[in-house]
Amino acid sequence: MKAFALTPSLAVAGQILPEHVPAIAEAGFKVIINNRPDGEEPGQPSSDDVASAAKAQGLEYRHLPVNAMNFPGPDLEVMKHLFDDESQSVFAFCRTGTRCANLWIYSREDADVDEARQQAASIGFDISMSAGR
Repeated sequence: MKAFALTPSLAVAGQILPEHVPAIAEAGFKVIINNRPDGEEPGQPSSDDVASAAKAQGLEYRHLPVNAMNFPGPDLEVMKHLFDDESQSVFAFCRTGTRCANLWIYSREDADVDEARQQAASIGFDISMSAGR
């Protein structure tokens, strides 16, 4: 599991497994955001399985699924609040991390969008989902 820091309190990654959650907790994260709809891909762990692992580690878990058809989804304000809460480190995941990075860009204030796009692109993320922002 490889995570990419977008800010000091936000990292994004591709699909995690329940057995990755203890390492996420050990790294100091307090919140896990799952941006994948259940059943998006055969064999992916269910949100309930990851939620159980998070709960066992004392982490807050949010399932805020987004796909290409509803991007940025109905929960953008919830994500923005979590992304911007520097009092708790957030670990967001989707299939590859790209969707999470684009959601972060999309949630930025107008004055910060270009810098956020540059940050995500410098890591190697395809930022085209946030082009409408």
